[in-house]
Amino acid sequence: MLTATALTAAHLRARRVRRAEAECAARLPLGPDGTVDGAGPISLDAGTGAPAVLLLHGGGDTPQTLRYLAEHLHARGFTVRAPLLPGHGRAVREFADVSADAWLAHARAELDALRAVHDWVAVVGLSMGGAIAVRLAATASDLPALCLVAPYLAMPPLVRGVARSAPLWGSVVPYVRVSDGRRPSIADPEERARSLAYGWFTPAALRALSATVDRAAAALPRVTAPTFVAHSRDDNRIAPDAALRAFARLGAAEKQLVWVPGAHVVTVDLGRAQLFDAVERWLEARLPERSDRARRGREVEGAPGRAV
Repeated sequence: MLTATALTAAHLRARRVRRAEAECAARLPLGPDGTVDGAGPISLDAGTGAPAVLLLHGGGDTPQTLRYLAEHLHARGFTVRAPLLPGHGRAVREFADVSADAWLAHARAELDALRAVHDWVAVVGLSMGGAIAVRLAATASDLPALCLVAPYLAMPPLVRGVARSAPLWGSVVPYVRVSDGRRPSIADPEERARSLAYGWFTPAALRALSATVDRAAAALPRVTAPTFVAHSRDDNRIAPDAALRAFARLGAAEKQLVWVPGAHVVTVDLGRAQLFDAVERWLEARLPERSDRARRGREVEGAPGRAV
């Protein structure tokens, strides 16, 4: 027979489920294909022979956060693909059936698909997508360029503790609201209002995020691709000292860290144009024709190449 405590817990759980799912359903209506309107994958083709870029979005978010960057790179001649990761951009209940392995496998399949068609393919990851990008790069020694935008490579102790203890409380609390506190993840109020992020995390998603971060952090020394990293000093998720520690552990001989305006989701935030120009420059400088030209110039001048 159920005790009063168990009945109370079941009631509270059901109430939270209704609240989270009703809120998301009202704010994030689904299209005919079952994905949130505007949250689907982005695919922009620049034609045969074009260089390609795989864009990976953050946890609980969608490719919508990468739309401006995708359009910017496409206008510069890149084929761009930004997939919707498993459990994201759909009914929020699907966020309860996710894993770090599934996210990585999906990203790797997208990378392989681009490589099957394009000779030159780079990877750009935002937040959790940056951590997934690190894991891809750690096993792809021939990756020509990697860009990590506000990469989530270290969890704050409180968040880590909540994630690791999820098996203890997850059956009672099926959804946890994502709190920005007094500092939002998007400083620009108009872009913040356009966000298609769930605003909730499930116990499974928290565990998957924690595993993704831990495995990416461990993989940092194995990354050899030329790596560009962008962070904001006002990031509400990643402290500047944590960003610097992660950057120092990157194994790439050629790497650069820049500070850009905005909060955490800098791809839609104030000053995003500065970020886009920096990403574009990093990628274009590593295209085969640019690299050959730069090498010939150094040979003529007799000057060796140097790491950025």
